[in-house]
Amino acid sequence: MDMLFFDNIDKLGRIVLTTTMIYVLIVLVTKVSGKRSTSQLNNFDWVVTVMIGSLGASTILLKNIPFIEGASSILVLYLLQFLVTKYASISPQFSSFILSEPRIVFYQGQFLPDAMRDERLTRQEIECAMRSDGINSFDEVEAIVFESDAKLTIIPKPSLSDPHHQKTEQTVSETISPLM
Repeated sequence: MDMLFFDNIDKLGRIVLTTTMIYVLIVLVTKVSGKRSTSQLNNFDWVVTVMIGSLGASTILLKNIPFIEGASSILVLYLLQFLVTKYASISPQFSSFILSEPRIVFYQGQFLPDAMRDERLTRQEIECAMRSDGINSFDEVEAIVFESDAKLTIIPKPSLSDPHHQKTEQTVSETISPLM
């Protein structure tokens, strides 16, 4: 119990200095690596982000992990994430291997229970997404897609009074048809 609030000044100094250096490293590398590091995360990006946080915390708190070793492991993770996402952007097969495919969970007034069960989604979560988008009725919805970043995308039905009705209807079909 004697080390509950304070151990020694050397340890505290190391933690403050290492925290500052790890913080600067992660901010700089995140900035250089681009929006993908901080955007809406898919499963792959989320795992890498959690690993980077864990490595940062370990480097800060564990004195048997020198800054250079912790920083190197963080840099290697960013590099691997860059290489994997770069390759995924040019290889559809690799992309579909590492990323989840979007899935329709509601279509033309019907919940799709098999898709909802497979994705572990509830009706309440779908209704919450509708409310968040200002949609008040299922009649207003063409489809709801569970995206690879775990967001629910609401595709509204085209309005009959919309002068671009035909064009909108065609666009909706184009965005939904690959998922069916």
